[in-house]
Amino acid sequence: MGVDLGDLLERENIEIKELSGSWIAVDAFNTLYQFLSIIRQKDGTPLKDGSGRTTSHLSGILYRMTNLLEAGAKVAFVFDGEPPRFKRGTLDQRAETRSRAQEMWERAREEGLDGFKYAQAATRLGDDMVADSKRLLEAMGIPVIQAPSEGEAQAAFMAIRGDVDLVASQDYDALLFGAPQVVRNMAVTGKRKLPGKNVYVDVQPEVIDLARELSRLGIDREQLVDIGILCGTDYNVGLRRVGPKTALKLIREHGTLERVLKARGETIEDAVEIRELFLHPPTDNDYEIEMKRPDADKVMAFLCDERDFSQERVEKAVKRLEEAVKVGQSTLDKWF
Repeated sequence: MGVDLGDLLERENIEIKELSGSWIAVDAFNTLYQFLSIIRQKDGTPLKDGSGRTTSHLSGILYRMTNLLEAGAKVAFVFDGEPPRFKRGTLDQRAETRSRAQEMWERAREEGLDGFKYAQAATRLGDDMVADSKRLLEAMGIPVIQAPSEGEAQAAFMAIRGDVDLVASQDYDALLFGAPQVVRNMAVTGKRKLPGKNVYVDVQPEVIDLARELSRLGIDREQLVDIGILCGTDYNVGLRRVGPKTALKLIREHGTLERVLKARGETIEDAVEIRELFLHPPTDNDYEIEMKRPDADKVMAFLCDERDFSQERVEKAVKRLEEAVKVGQSTLDKWF
């Protein structure tokens, strides 16, 4: 889930068309989890092929990314590598949470109850899904980048270097890693049902500008990282009863994480090392972010022949995908 700074940061709502001409580094794991969580049948069951393999993530990649490319944006998917040692506890906890959610979902189905929220919480992203996602993205001509560690850190690094314009993620960690601009809701726009309620809301893309927010809050990036650590991140448990607003107040009062902890007589395990991870994460500068021509035959063969997608629907999407490279471009040379 990452660090929760939602109550602290202001966002600017935008239209998807405003991303036209922008290169966007997509936090792959985060986005695939969104697809797996949202693209489901009414009872919570994910889309599957005839062999029982989940295909919700593939549907999301094909249709949602085609929509984005039609709007004139260009995307590169950045995949996680080896997780930092601090993250092991979080990963284990998430696995336990998903197992409990799976049990509750199965119980709800047996009792004829609405278990959609449990189905979403039980979402898993297996190695086979990751491999399938990379295969489809490459067939679509979308760059695939393998990060040495955290995908958001690599994406932020690419944005800092100016190789991409924005980082796409629902989490706020990319800001702590230094991404100048983060776009949220990029892949989940449209009507969305509120959890546990029969209420639908419009979801729009929203952009958070790091420099603007640091200036507005009167802090620097290292202090923003300290605020995240005080609240709790994927790498540590935060201080009890300390949320973003309280953490901001403490940092404004004491200046640094160390001084806050000293004043409160508390400790956070590995706090200094975690801060260093956010400020200087493992990244790789050997990557390529060139859009390539989509291979229609590969997309069709994979999705229709192997994963039982509707040939008619995929054909239409592929045609849109092929045409998308021309949208807003005076020449194909800008793409290839």
